[in-house]
Amino acid sequence: MSSDNPETRKRILKSALTLLEASRGKGVRMTDIAKRAGITRQALYLHFSTRAELLIATTFYLDEVKGAEERLVPSRTARSGIERLDAYIEAWGAYIPEIHGIAKALLAMRDTDDAAAKAWDERMQDMRQGCEAAIDALNRDNMLSPDHSPNQATDILWTMLSVRNWEQLTLECAWPQERYIETLKSLARRIFVADGP
Repeated sequence: MSSDNPETRKRILKSALTLLEASRGKGVRMTDIAKRAGITRQALYLHFSTRAELLIATTFYLDEVKGAEERLVPSRTARSGIERLDAYIEAWGAYIPEIHGIAKALLAMRDTDDAAAKAWDERMQDMRQGCEAAIDALNRDNMLSPDHSPNQATDILWTMLSVRNWEQLTLECAWPQERYIETLKSLARRIFVADGP
């Protein structure tokens, strides 16, 4: 077996994603993933030398399957900072329910599993970069509220858009998804845009 075999690699990633979502992060081992993919554990290590590498690759595979790059086009091509802020919140807010299974799994494992923590932290840093780009666009337009530095505003937006906050509002408080997104967009404008919405 070659580690360059794209079909085997895809089968491994699909198996890892399925197991992580089904188990919510409890007890997913490299052996389990190899078995589900129909390969040996040794063959699995030819494709992914560490568990962290596999978990990180699985999150990127999920992005590929769910079309994450295409979802970000409206944000990246927005004509103003306000439009970019709205579009980013819309894209990420709509994405959370679709990735919630793997997010929940990685969060559940994060405190006791270094590989899961590394995978989660890397992806959340990617998400933070999206928040930073939206805030930077506001700042370039001279529309960022003077109440916050760009770094502080990025920190606040990143926190507002966390998976845990989404869970609290949509699962615990039973908000409809549309209300969650519209409320976050409205709050973000009030907090970050100079002179109000």
